[in-house]
Amino acid sequence: MQLPLKLERRSKQTLQSQLFEQIRGLILSGKLKPGTPMPATRSLSEQLGVSRNTVLLAYDRLIAEDYLQTQEAVGTYVNSHLPMDSLVLKAPTQPLVLPEKPQARRHPVLFRGRAQKVANSQQNRLALDFRVGRLDPHSFPVKTWRRLILRHLNAGGANLTEYRDPAGILALREAIANHLGPARGIVVTPEQVIVVSGSQQALNIVARLLVGQGTRVVTECPCYQGAAYVFESYGAQLHPVPVDKYGLQVSKLPPTPVSLAYVTPSHQYPMGSTLSLKRRVQLLDWAGQVGAYLIEDDYDSDFRHNGSPLTALAGLDPYGCVIYMGTVSKSIGAGLRLGYVVVPGELVEPAKTVKALLDSGNPWLDQAVLADLISSGSYAKHLRQIRRMYLRRRDCLIAALKSHFGEVTLSGLEGGMHIVWHLPPDFPTAAEVQAIAQEVGVGIYTLESGGAYDYGHKEYSERTLILGYSSLPELQIREGIARVATALANTLGHSKQRYTDNPNAGQGKGHPSPKPKVLSN
Repeated sequence: MQLPLKLERRSKQTLQSQLFEQIRGLILSGKLKPGTPMPATRSLSEQLGVSRNTVLLAYDRLIAEDYLQTQEAVGTYVNSHLPMDSLVLKAPTQPLVLPEKPQARRHPVLFRGRAQKVANSQQNRLALDFRVGRLDPHSFPVKTWRRLILRHLNAGGANLTEYRDPAGILALREAIANHLGPARGIVVTPEQVIVVSGSQQALNIVARLLVGQGTRVVTECPCYQGAAYVFESYGAQLHPVPVDKYGLQVSKLPPTPVSLAYVTPSHQYPMGSTLSLKRRVQLLDWAGQVGAYLIEDDYDSDFRHNGSPLTALAGLDPYGCVIYMGTVSKSIGAGLRLGYVVVPGELVEPAKTVKALLDSGNPWLDQAVLADLISSGSYAKHLRQIRRMYLRRRDCLIAALKSHFGEVTLSGLEGGMHIVWHLPPDFPTAAEVQAIAQEVGVGIYTLESGGAYDYGHKEYSERTLILGYSSLPELQIREGIARVATALANTLGHSKQRYTDNPNAGQGKGHPSPKPKVLSN
């Protein structure tokens, strides 16, 4: 029997591989059925004009992978039980008929919750998007990351095939602990560090430890939407405390017992203020008095533009009450899904148990690469580079707003990756300005659409816009603000002279444009 085979001698694929693939294809397509005898190796080699050894090696591989069988005195034939039979579900020969019985109602879904706004959830990406939390893809340290990945792949061994410590590999936890000392003034042991899949998982771990139905949880107002929604989903009773230009208004904290308080002291989200040292001390004293744990979300503290960063709450904590959260989503990339939470000693074991129940730990390879990146000093170098880039982009955004809109009131300038624009009384609402901007391909965001939660306070939601600047080059920043200015002028019928690229517009000849009003500490 001759088989319909044709080998290409000029192909990059070896003759042996071509022969294996073609015979395998005949078997899987059903042209060679189970039990069919195969030609003798000598006959097939003569048919194809190749060495018998080539056919022998191809047959050996087909036998090793269970496509062919060989039996003494019988020869070689197609296996009756092909390997694909165990991988592919066969359709039933007869339709399944179930007896007619009354169907009981299924158990209701017990989960109740809302999903927060995610930076890349918008399907139709706008041409010039000032969305908060997005990084410039060109800022990712591709060369360094590739080099470290290859190094760890070559020496990975059992690390790639076995489960590791759910709390994270020791090398990364040590690197994080060593980084936090000089960077944030936190003295911590590696045992207190738990590697997580970003801030949302850290919040869920803490909520599972400390929040139940009716648990009182303090949050800033406005606050990060993802945090409020997590606590809400566990049944928490949320207690909002307003913020001002100095951060959380500590004097308005409840005097009665509270289980947990969530704060963003380095760069309040979304308003951008930095909690003063005096208020930090007062906040810690309050936590000690009412028996509360404090969650310190330090989401973008690596980017301080004006002055030196203040010591983190966790670095000032005399009570052991601060749960510190950090992430690389804002410094390297959210696609890595890597962050960490530092917990007080009494929470280490329970937190590790929750992490193990959630996912048994993060992927080893990315952890190993990040550990090397931090320990080698490459991470610090990377931070210095993008910090300078973000500062230039922040300054460009401020200048563009001043150029087109004259006197603007801004907050959140001290650091981070976004600023807050407080709209003047004669402007449309924040939602209307956002809609006008979207019509011309520009994304600027209200608090809600930008991932913040304001508890329905109109003074925040109706007159405030958030603009992220980390992902846009300076040319696009200028173009984006120019488009918004033109669109507003056209929509509202205002004089276009007010919205012009001329920095002296509306000020008279020789007069500089006004400086923005800055709400800062």
